[in-house]
Amino acid sequence: MSRFEINEAFCLDGQPVKLLSGAVHYFRLMPEYWEDCLYNLKAMGFNTVETYIPWNIHEPEEGVFDFSGSRDVAAFVRLAGAMGLHVILRPSPFICAEWELGGLPAWLLRYPDMKVRTNTPLFLEKVEAYYRELFRQIADLQITRGGPVIMMQVENEYGSFGNDKEYLRQIKSLMERFGAEVPFFTSDGAWDAALESGSLIEDGVLATANFGSRSDENMDVLEAFFKRHGRKWPLMCMEFWDGWFNRWREKIITRDAEDLAMEVRQLLERASINLYMFQGGTNFGFYNGCSARGYTDLPQITSYNYDAILTEWGQPTEKFYQVREVIRELFPEIPTGEPRVHERAAYGKAELTGKVSLFSCLDDLAECQKSAYPMTMEEAGNGYGYMLYRTQVKGYNRKMKVKAVQASDRVQYYLNGVFEGTQYQNNSGEELELFFGPENRLDLLVENMGRVNYGYKLQAPTQRKGIRTGVMVDIHFESGWEQYALPLDNVEQVDFEKEWIQDTPAFYRYEFQVDQPKDTFLNCRELGKGVAFINGFNLGRYWSEGPVQYLYIPAPLLREGKNQLVVFETEGKTAGALWLEDCPVYVEYE
Repeated sequence: MSRFEINEAFCLDGQPVKLLSGAVHYFRLMPEYWEDCLYNLKAMGFNTVETYIPWNIHEPEEGVFDFSGSRDVAAFVRLAGAMGLHVILRPSPFICAEWELGGLPAWLLRYPDMKVRTNTPLFLEKVEAYYRELFRQIADLQITRGGPVIMMQVENEYGSFGNDKEYLRQIKSLMERFGAEVPFFTSDGAWDAALESGSLIEDGVLATANFGSRSDENMDVLEAFFKRHGRKWPLMCMEFWDGWFNRWREKIITRDAEDLAMEVRQLLERASINLYMFQGGTNFGFYNGCSARGYTDLPQITSYNYDAILTEWGQPTEKFYQVREVIRELFPEIPTGEPRVHERAAYGKAELTGKVSLFSCLDDLAECQKSAYPMTMEEAGNGYGYMLYRTQVKGYNRKMKVKAVQASDRVQYYLNGVFEGTQYQNNSGEELELFFGPENRLDLLVENMGRVNYGYKLQAPTQRKGIRTGVMVDIHFESGWEQYALPLDNVEQVDFEKEWIQDTPAFYRYEFQVDQPKDTFLNCRELGKGVAFINGFNLGRYWSEGPVQYLYIPAPLLREGKNQLVVFETEGKTAGALWLEDCPVYVEYE
């Protein structure tokens, strides 16, 4: 049985080893594509794969656990081991990763006293219940038990959030209680305050640094940090950012391949590396994260292409070949190879075969929940997707002011079925002046566009989605609400025989034929904003605001013969046909 240790160097069975690792998130790829991705990682000359483990996909509802399909972390780890790769696991409660609420489950927000990432009994109680189930999946995969897992993370960039060492010790203790035996590490930004706050160096836990440039400068900081604490440990960049994530309404961020190769070469001359990302993949469903800039939240897009070594759909980029050349030069004894690629196809036109307004099929999708004042999305449902709020308002044949107080993230107003305006979290308290007849139906469709995944806003009230306070008409809070939680995990129940109403949120059904399933891309140029489903699978969000105007459809989601595409469009845009193409579509910014 092999042994992995951290001495003055990383040691495998007593021999020094440099960790050449790439980040691959099993939950952002189709399981059918795990092997190709890991094969390409080895073909580049790397010997290790690193992955986060997001709590929210494994415990989607409190006490309900899911380790199936793309959530089968144990299968991913076993496959990596069978292919001769070491595995670094990051099972910390918080992962960041540009993932919804940094991997924390939304149901935590149902507890009014919940303070995440803190040494508080309530939060630690929930972590303990999760770890009890998680470690049943991963404990036997450690190198100490014949598996490929060589290290585990205690916390992720905690130095950018807090400095409570007792909290870190509690997380480490829970991991040990449920079977963690391999060496632990923490990862933080490469500056003194972050390293001091986020590490457990005094407890013998390896500190690693995250950065994407100035390798020597950042390694100098980490090395000096070790020396101050009397440690002589190997240096490692746990996240060497080879690209970056993207947000709506902003240009795609890219990085030059030659620049990356130069920095990788410099780093490898004195440290181990984990390239973040090797392949980024896709934020399928409603799991995209959100950045925060001051009081403004900036949701991230569905594509997690990241300008990584492999594209979102697994195509090797110039970065693959440049980094492989660095490995060949520095480590000529390491075998490398040619990468695998996936075939892509343009399936052409998808014909419209049905359409129905959301207002016509609400009862098909959700139970009507009644309350005096609006419920949050977490109170009424699982906290993801959308929520439709409805009330009856008595009017006086005149204009009255309406406003949603403390609403997140995006609110669309409809009075008697007519669209009246859209607001966002940062202006949801602004008043709309609407004309009210004697009897009126007021509908508000609220979208959770993604919870923040980094920084102080993890604790902010704005992470509770929907309407947190209420809706004012005239100068009073309106009472008597109906609400429909719409996570849209049951679109197969949409009845397309019901009425379609123009300029309202609606479902559109399209069909197209496939002779042989291959990767393809849904062209979203004709659409406004919403989410799309292929054969019932949630592909994620689209938005005409850009920077992308496509949704990636992996071949494993297609069937030979007839395929069904359902689009939930919130902006009233209609398209008689949509197109499946063999390449992605982008917004051209000037």
